[in-house]
This record gives sequence, structure tokens and C-alpha cells, in this order.
Amino acid sequence: MTPLTPHRTRRRAASRILAAAAGFATVGALVAAMPANATQDRHHGGKGGRTVDVQLLSFNDFHGNLEPPAGSSGQVTENLPDGTTRKVDAGGVEYLATSLRTARKSHPYSVTAAAGDLIGASPLLSGLFHDEPTVEAMNKLDLDVTSVGNHEFDEGATELARMQNGGCHPKDGCFEDGRKFKGADYPYLAANVTDEKTGKPILAPYWVWKHNGVKIGFIGVTLEGTPDIVSADGVKGLKFHDEIETVNKYAKILDEQGVKSIVTLIHEGGVPASGSYNYDCDSPSGGAGISGPIVDIAKGISPKVDALVTGHTHNAYVCTIPDPSGKPRMVTSASSYGKLYTDTTLTYDRRTKDIVRTSVKSANHVVSRTQPKAADMTALIGRWNKLAAPVANQPVGYISADIPGRGAASPEEPLGDLIADAQLAHARTLDPKTSLALMNPGGVRSDLVYKASGSEGDGVVTYGEGFTVQPFSNTVNLADLTGAQVITALQQQVSGSNEASPKILQPSAGLTYTLDMTKTGAARVVVDSIKLNGAAIDPAATYRVAMNSFLAGGGDGFAALGQGKNPLVGSDDLKAFNDYLTANSSAASPIAPPKADRITIVK
Repeated sequence: MTPLTPHRTRRRAASRILAAAAGFATVGALVAAMPANATQDRHHGGKGGRTVDVQLLSFNDFHGNLEPPAGSSGQVTENLPDGTTRKVDAGGVEYLATSLRTARKSHPYSVTAAAGDLIGASPLLSGLFHDEPTVEAMNKLDLDVTSVGNHEFDEGATELARMQNGGCHPKDGCFEDGRKFKGADYPYLAANVTDEKTGKPILAPYWVWKHNGVKIGFIGVTLEGTPDIVSADGVKGLKFHDEIETVNKYAKILDEQGVKSIVTLIHEGGVPASGSYNYDCDSPSGGAGISGPIVDIAKGISPKVDALVTGHTHNAYVCTIPDPSGKPRMVTSASSYGKLYTDTTLTYDRRTKDIVRTSVKSANHVVSRTQPKAADMTALIGRWNKLAAPVANQPVGYISADIPGRGAASPEEPLGDLIADAQLAHARTLDPKTSLALMNPGGVRSDLVYKASGSEGDGVVTYGEGFTVQPFSNTVNLADLTGAQVITALQQQVSGSNEASPKILQPSAGLTYTLDMTKTGAARVVVDSIKLNGAAIDPAATYRVAMNSFLAGGGDGFAALGQGKNPLVGSDDLKAFNDYLTANSSAASPIAPPKADRITIVK
């Protein structure tokens, strides 16, 4: 048989691991798909010495940001020695590639891993082509392995299988003459995602990196709550399991196979006490500066696991959180959009085959835009931009200043309000009696930036920029809700599954209320303050409410919004947004940023 290159070996193994489009693999097939010599041997080095330092480079939540993210989405905050902070422009795959390639130099044992959401919710350059450009870029980056995140399921399990195995899109076909999408060279791991009917994993649960006798196992999981934050169609037929139980199960399996060094790639994260990427979250003690779901998860994952690479919250941290035996264990996250990468040193003991925990070191590093660009990534971006240009560069509206969305300083985002207003306007073309619109904050993916991104001119909003803000292809849906259900929906922003990490809905003009964050749970919403066009919401009255299809399905924990009656489906949300910008702005009369004063927040 003709020998395979390392990447080709991994691709063939991955294609056996992943389910075919028509069905899912069995556990036996999954195990058989991981041969003993499924090794990453790109990096060279000798075997001398009892211990060897393995470099683990990692990142997360790239979301198809091939070009440098605009506005605040493309900045990180840095703590300076004098106690002040500064904003640093960062990100872009041309710079990420340079950073990783530079970091690997002089490291004969180096492995690169990611913790999910590499694709999905992507800017137009990647999203327009179903994220094929991003997978191609990750191949060029020499990514070794990644877990899935919730956004890997945006287009469903069959499309995720295509991302791994390659092939033309079933509806849009191949995007370039003479080129067929080859799929990912790296394996996607999803240990806690199974087929509802068979109970079998849909992806490989783990992967083992080997080099010169050194073996490190990687277990990949996404958050158990993925079905709550992905459209119902994206997770249809799938079941998502407890992260701790799943990781512990496969850590035991790896240990029994003689793999004693284990890293978990988990698409769930935490919230550090500071937004600075170089904040010491182990001050005054290990893990003292971080909160959120990852803390309890880390404390519950087996001591067999030596480090956790995390994601989902788009935060930056390098923490040591004690494992169940009380020993410190490294937990990292590298912000989002390729703005940072984490460099972790894992000291491997050849005798015990385990990681020497006391020697583990880790730090986040800025993907600076002052360094040289990687020429192959520049060529990749140029090739796909040429295909996207006829659509991307079309002007759709005008703004007078930056309109913050993802980078807003408060839970009510000016851009979120603008999107809600656009959805209300679209809904009223379908039903003039529509009362209000609500927009989920997670659906606002970027800012609208006044400065020109290309040759369009300052203040011009292009189709591509609008796509970056609204990339999900949701529809604008209408439904009848009682006033009581509207009140309950507002309370669900800060209670139930959203109590620990509130999700504040963006309201259309006319809906106002007070949010008292000094209280807890549903009591944070001051019910007597909820008004629509100055009149108190009547619990017994019926209101016609506009929202995207994700919220209409009860997504993000808003079960009340999924209980509407007399549903009506309108156009996709991006069209509604673009139509609103076109109808309500011009070069002479651009749209000003909304004041974001519809919610009064008491702290």
C-alpha cells in the first residue's frame, strides 16, 4: 500500500470516523477508525532524556474570521506594568498563521488544538461559502485536532460531516471551477454527541497524538446545553450529554489503553474578573479570578485529565483550577476570532507516560497585526474575496458613526435595538398590527463600523458588513403572545437557565422597562415598569410579536416565546435588516446610533 502523508492519514481516518451523510458510525467503527499509528509526525526531535516538553498551541471561537475583525471585535485589552490598560488591534488568519508558525520554531514536540466554533456565525467571506474557506485555512495552519462547538451544528450533522470529509455542497455545488472541497485534515471530536436512535457517537470521541514515543490523548466535547442555543433543525436527531460524565468515561478508556497524558478540548467556558487577556486569574489563589460553568466542570473532571482547553464565552484566561483530588490543573481560553493563541508547556515523563503537573506553564499571546502576514493566507483570502466581491461590496445603507453591537458596553446594544427596529418594520409589512420585536443578543455578531473596510467610503454599510452582523439565515417570524407571556419572556432573560449568565433581549422602539440587577432571578425585571408606547403591558391582552426563527423556537432559554399562536413566517433576517437600512438612510441622511435607552438598568 502507498504510504500516506500525516495529513492524508488523518483525513482517511477521520472519514471513517465520521458518519456518512445518510447515517452515523457505530462505536466499534469509531474505535477501529483510530489506528495505533494515527500519529502527527510533522515535528522532528530526538528521544533523549526522561522528560520532554511538549508545546500545546491552542485557540477557540474563530468563527470564520479570516480577515481582521473590525471595531472592538478586533481588539484585546492589555494590562500594562504601570497599572493602566490599552487596546490592541489583533486577529486575522494572515497574522494567526505567522504567530503559530513562529511559536513552533525550536519546538520539536508541538501540537495545535482548538476548542470549537471554528466555523458558524462567520463573516460573509467564509459564511457565503458554507465555511469552506475557513476549513481550508485551518488545514494550512496545520491544526491537529479540534472539538466541536455549538456553531458547528448551525447547518446540521450532515453538513458537519461534509466539513470533515469534503465534497461539494448539496445545494450550492462547488464554488470554484476545477476545485472540489477536500474537507478538514484534522479530526473533529464530539464525545458527548450521539444519535438519538442508535445511541452511538456521531464523531470520534478522542484522538491520540504521537511523536517519538510521546502520546497525548485529546477528548473533545461541546456544552450539554447546545440544543438550547442552536436552531432545532441543526440538532435534530442528536442528543447532547453531560460534559463531566462523558470526559471521565473516555479518560478512563484512554488510561486503559496506556494513554496517561490527556487534554480535554471543551466548548464551554468561564468569565474572568478582568477583561484583560494577561490578567492573573490565579490571584490571590488558584482559579480565584474566574467564575461561570467551566469552574464546576473543571472541578468534576477526572484527575486523569491534565489540562483543559476551553471556549464558548469568548473570554481570555489562563487559570489553575483544582481537580477532584485537589491538585492544580491548567484551564485556558484564548478569547475569540483568532485575536489570541495560548502557548502551554506540557512536561511529559517517558517513564510514567504522564504529564508532570507541577511543570505545566501557560500564557496567552496577542496575534499582533504589526507582524508580517502569511503569504499563503493572503492568497487564500484574495481568492475567496474575488468570488465574494460581486455580493459583498453592494452598498445597503449609511450610518453616521460606529453602532456598537458585540462590542457594546452595556447589555442593551445600540445595534441590537436597530436590528429589532428593522424586524418590527418588516413584520408590519406582513401584519400592520405587529406590536413589538425582540432580538436575541447572541445573534448580533459584530459592530457596524463607520470607517470604510474597503473602497466603499466611510459610513457606507455594505452587504458583506451586514452579513457579518446577521449571518445565521434566520427568518423573521410573527406570533401572538399574551401580555403575561411577554412578561415571562423578559423574566427568562435573568432566570432559569439564564440566571447565572443573563441574556438580555434587544427591544424594538416603544418597549421600555427597568432591570434591577441588585435583585435575583425573575425579580430583576420590574414588572410594573414594563410599558409599550407608554402604556402598561396588559397580562390578559394579546400582542403580535416579531422575533427571529431561533427565538420563535424557544431558543436561548426563552420557552415563553416558543408558545406563540397564529405563526407567520417572513423573509430572512438579513434581508429585513438590509431593507431597513436602505429605506431609512442615505448619504445625505445616515442613520445615527440608537441611544440604547429602552432598558433602565439598576446596578
